Amino acid sequence: MWVARLLIALALMLACACTGSTVPNRPSGEMAVATGNPGGVYAEYGAGYGEVISGRLPSASVRILRTGGSVDNLRQVDAGQARVGFALADAAADAVAGRPPFGRALRLVALAALYDNYVQLVVRADSPVQSVKALRGLRVSVGSDGSGTGLIADRILKVAGLSPEKDVTSLRLDVRESAAALAAGRIDAFFWSGGLPTGAITELRRGTAIRLVDLGDVVGELTQSYGELYTETTVPSVVYGAQSAVTTVSVPNFLVVRRDMPDSEAYWLTRLLFEGQPQLIRAHPEARRLDRRSAIATDPLELHPGAARWYREAHP
Repeated sequence: MWVARLLIALALMLACACTGSTVPNRPSGEMAVATGNPGGVYAEYGAGYGEVISGRLPSASVRILRTGGSVDNLRQVDAGQARVGFALADAAADAVAGRPPFGRALRLVALAALYDNYVQLVVRADSPVQSVKALRGLRVSVGSDGSGTGLIADRILKVAGLSPEKDVTSLRLDVRESAAALAAGRIDAFFWSGGLPTGAITELRRGTAIRLVDLGDVVGELTQSYGELYTETTVPSVVYGAQSAVTTVSVPNFLVVRRDMPDSEAYWLTRLLFEGQPQLIRAHPEARRLDRRSAIATDPLELHPGAARWYREAHP
């Protein structure tokens, strides 16, 4: 699957006409970066990326937007409220196809594939919940409004035979709110789709004994029903400690922009992503996964021609 995506991306990149060997002018003006929930990876990664842009584009003014997550970000980038945003591949696929929750096809392309999100279903350590089906009748946070977590949580509940509206009491909380509610006993479980580790879950574990629920019984149906963007994977035991590794599902994250972004701006935003990687790693360790060879695998989103130029010229 990944080999096929890489081959497609390479073909698209090579098909883009080179605009010459002269380095494009550095962009200027306001650049709003749409990130995500406080306590999540998007917020930390995005803040680091904003600092990189500010430090290396002196004529640019950077604003960091805290958002609900992927769905919000895709809408804000399409509307021009953000220049660049973080988004999950499954939400991006729905956006460019015009599928719900999007009312029309959005004008979006990608600069890079960044890292994979892992779906994490968190409960207290003494909870009787051992599977998604066991959530029936319980209070479950399914992610904040406008989040990619909400999208995949609803899909997981449905493939497990549960209605998000009827079979569980669904709450729309962000990851920090979810962690606080679980610690206080106001909810029984929460879903989160994020990189590893997620700061809010690490903080929760310091004061509350928790564990992740194995999702192995729903992964096959999820991928069969919703496509190959979902991949079966494992959350290693060392990530949060105190429990065995659990089976879950992962989905790639993209950095997205509007299709009509000037090539020079897309070139520099891509270039700075890689040149600033050491700084991004200090912002969040998931930035270690950024790699030029896999970053071009952005299917079902096209790679922006300006980004494609940087990848082409940066390769030896």
